[in-house]
Amino acid sequence: MTDASPTRILLADDHALVRRGVRLILDGEPDLTVVAEAADGAEALELAREHRPDLAILDIAMPRLTGLQAARELSRTLPETRILVLTMYDNEQFFFEALAAGASGYVLKSVADQDLVQACHATMRGEPFLYPGAVNALIHNYLDLAREGRTLPAKAITDREEQILKLVAEGHTSQQIADMLVISPKTVERHRANLLAKLGLKDRLELTRYAIRVGLIEP
Repeated sequence: MTDASPTRILLADDHALVRRGVRLILDGEPDLTVVAEAADGAEALELAREHRPDLAILDIAMPRLTGLQAARELSRTLPETRILVLTMYDNEQFFFEALAAGASGYVLKSVADQDLVQACHATMRGEPFLYPGAVNALIHNYLDLAREGRTLPAKAITDREEQILKLVAEGHTSQQIADMLVISPKTVERHRANLLAKLGLKDRLELTRYAIRVGLIEP
């Protein structure tokens, strides 16, 4: 080991118990240190701007902004901060979205005690990290798509529409969403109308069900 400074980590998960467990794993390593904890994606962005960590570990399902939404914004505004997604979702769709959002790796919470430290080290070396069980699933998925002549599914909605969908599904009013995103209530309403039209849905209840189905909010 060299005398280099430890990797400074921002940890974001909306469950305090999970954060505590993950922090114990990370702080047990001499070359890793948690410098900030966030309970949702929006707080993660605020703390990232304040602390400028070397590595952000983000849960996917969080209030206000998901880990994937936060990862996209982090990649854009703090490209020097590397990103790991820590999730309960063993799902190749989320994995591909995480990579597209700028994440270097994808770690399952169920095996975090075995994989997380290894994932942190790989990410800081500039290497991608895949939890071992995902490799076969991803290869099979890719071969199935190739055999059928299909490409990976494109996202149905834009990043901004996804932000608004999540906040609508969480029960925020148009005015509250406008205040959070620093846009006008009229713009929020326009995005909501576009969402209903694009997704073929009727109302807020159906938007909420869709948001749960695609992992933007937890049921």
